[in-house]
Amino acid sequence: MENKILGLHHITAIAGNAKRNLDFYTRILGQRLVKKTVNFDDPKTYHFYFGNEGGEPGTLLTFFPWEGINPGRNGAGMATHIAYSVPQGALEFWKNRLKAFNIDYKEGNILGEKMISFQDPDGLELEFVEPKKPDNRKVWTTEEISSDFATKGFYTTTLTLNNADATSKVLTELLGYQLQQEDGNRYRFATEAIETANLIDILEDPTAERGINSAGTNHHIAFRVKNDDVLMEFREKILSAGLNITPKIDRDYFYSLYFREPGGVLFEIATDNPGFTIDEPLEELGNSLKLPQQYEPARTQIESLLPDLN
Repeated sequence: MENKILGLHHITAIAGNAKRNLDFYTRILGQRLVKKTVNFDDPKTYHFYFGNEGGEPGTLLTFFPWEGINPGRNGAGMATHIAYSVPQGALEFWKNRLKAFNIDYKEGNILGEKMISFQDPDGLELEFVEPKKPDNRKVWTTEEISSDFATKGFYTTTLTLNNADATSKVLTELLGYQLQQEDGNRYRFATEAIETANLIDILEDPTAERGINSAGTNHHIAFRVKNDDVLMEFREKILSAGLNITPKIDRDYFYSLYFREPGGVLFEIATDNPGFTIDEPLEELGNSLKLPQQYEPARTQIESLLPDLN
């Protein structure tokens, strides 16, 4: 099992205001700020990680909040929707909670499972699903959101593509997914290597405009592997298939490879190791600003440039 893709590791999106983004995901959706750091390539911009108590892979939604950036546009060549698993019966709670914060939502049903869909303040498309299969992942709770209602982590993410064929082959032939269900132009792929965060949906729409990557859109999705050795096995596999892929990159809390699949979506493969407690204990995760080592000498200057979160 360990030499396989273990479902989703994290998803990274773009926001337009750091404080608004932080407040929405921690206060309204009740997720934990697992790590507060900066963009490796733009240290005057935060990089937030939201997830469950320990920031377990499969629960992590991360953001680059670039202040004042223009809105993006969902479209072909992008991961357009993020679906979270919630406990059975929790959707009524979330409908009332979203209504209390004047957040519009729609009720629906995807492949026989009840869901609601809504947008975050930047327009990122979110879905809460009551899966038929039990999801026993530990949750992060708040005073207002108990374990009966709290988000469990990712259920699936939806890729919108003009043509599904080449991407389907990457998922099945390179990443070990199998086509599980099909309904019209929706194709659901699953990996049996893990029981949660193990689904990828493709919506095939030949007429969809190409997306514009900016605020309110997803930057990339990351698949999970156990460690560096497995990571590099997948690098060789992807290179052998004729796709360009980066060298191994140290992201402090995991090691990564990046490649763009034929439909245009940026894929990452990320390791479980070393994890988020490498630089702060579990009970203090997200409390202080953590900088990549190369930026530590400039901490005072960086802190003065980062947006105010108070």
